[in-house]
Amino acid sequence: MTEPVLNYIAQNQARFEDELKALLRIPSVSAQSKHDGDTHRAAEFLAARFQRMGMQVDLVPTAGHPIVLAEWCGAPGKPTVLVYGHYDVQPPEPLEEWVTGPFEPTVRDGKIYARGATDDKGQMLTHVNSAEAWLKTHGRLPLNVKFIIEGEEEVGSVNLDPFVRQHEDRLRCNWVVISDTSMFAPDVPAICYGLRGIAYFEVVIRGPNQDLHSGGYGGMVANPANVLCTLLASLKDEQGRIQIEGFYKDVLPLEDWERQAIRQLNFDEAELRSRLGIDELVGEAGFSPLERKWARPTCDICGLYGGYQGQGSKTIIPARAGAKVSFRLVPNQKPSDVAAAFRTHLESRLPPGVRLEIKAYHDAPPVLVPVKSPGVAAAQRAYRAGFGRDPVFIRNGGSIPVVSTFREVLGVDCLLLGFGLPDDNTHSPNEKFNLRDYHRGTLTSAQLWQELGGISVASRSLA
Repeated sequence: MTEPVLNYIAQNQARFEDELKALLRIPSVSAQSKHDGDTHRAAEFLAARFQRMGMQVDLVPTAGHPIVLAEWCGAPGKPTVLVYGHYDVQPPEPLEEWVTGPFEPTVRDGKIYARGATDDKGQMLTHVNSAEAWLKTHGRLPLNVKFIIEGEEEVGSVNLDPFVRQHEDRLRCNWVVISDTSMFAPDVPAICYGLRGIAYFEVVIRGPNQDLHSGGYGGMVANPANVLCTLLASLKDEQGRIQIEGFYKDVLPLEDWERQAIRQLNFDEAELRSRLGIDELVGEAGFSPLERKWARPTCDICGLYGGYQGQGSKTIIPARAGAKVSFRLVPNQKPSDVAAAFRTHLESRLPPGVRLEIKAYHDAPPVLVPVKSPGVAAAQRAYRAGFGRDPVFIRNGGSIPVVSTFREVLGVDCLLLGFGLPDDNTHSPNEKFNLRDYHRGTLTSAQLWQELGGISVASRSLA
């Protein structure tokens, strides 16, 4: 990047931190309707920031939360990059486990603690900051830059997919840049080339029309809680293999170079066990912990309910019991195929006396991004400028639903450039973001615009 851009970023570090704190104070929890006004306020905050930078801005209403669109397209003949991010956050509960308030951003030991600090407000703002630095110092960017910032990522991006399909021409680009993943470890930046998909369900077992006395009816009326436990236990064996028929038929195995690259990473299993307070890592037999996390499908019970939950005892047969169940999927699994197989598995094992209901929530297919492309090479050079070292290649066990939509509709792959850390407590109490990485991410982003801007659009593929 140029010296004026570098100096601008250095001189505005304190203000960039203040901007982040102001956004973090807005409780933009998309899953909770009581925060709808706050979520809209976060969108307005970003729109105002883009306007101050001199970008063209639209705050686009949807059936849910608004989408913020901003663009600077004053570089004819140069490539175009589309930056995706989200301003909504996960619910902060359980509140009692936070050291400081989830929407009271607090700096401790160089890290800022608040809900959304790393997922995704802090990481998203690195690209906003870098675009501002170029515009304020040079009056232009080295390429055309568009932003699409949504407010429903944490609830499945239900309105983003149709929006992208309806506005294909406006969103057309050569690359999509997303910073909603993480580095591999402190001071070890990473380019993510794979995301797992997801299929999420609620399973409800209904029995009698009301709770019953377990002494008066136990032994002759099916207990929905017992049935639910039996069905859930049938999903996996003792080796961690999922027992749904045909579940693994489309799973794409890891290539030899990937397994070798994973083995070469300095993964500290003991540190992870200590940090999580557990004695042992578990999972599918035959695979290392990172292989299981990044490239193998999983089935997890995310929540359970049924029966009496109050203080003391109450002897009942509950009228119903339920569970929230998620599957993380890997290339080339399809959420629709997994949903059908899951339903068949449960229905074939359902005993008499109860009824089964399966509610399908959000899903997303898995993604693999080519690691050899002009865009990825540009990202490697940008990381060298921002962090002083080459990034490693990793996958991510989570899902970003819109990535596959961008590939399908816009015909481009995504550069997944994380600046957070695996221990940043995303979706958990005491979420944090290292402020040093916030600023190094801004430097990396500023260099990325210069690197991508130097690629000839006419002579390169959209990758």
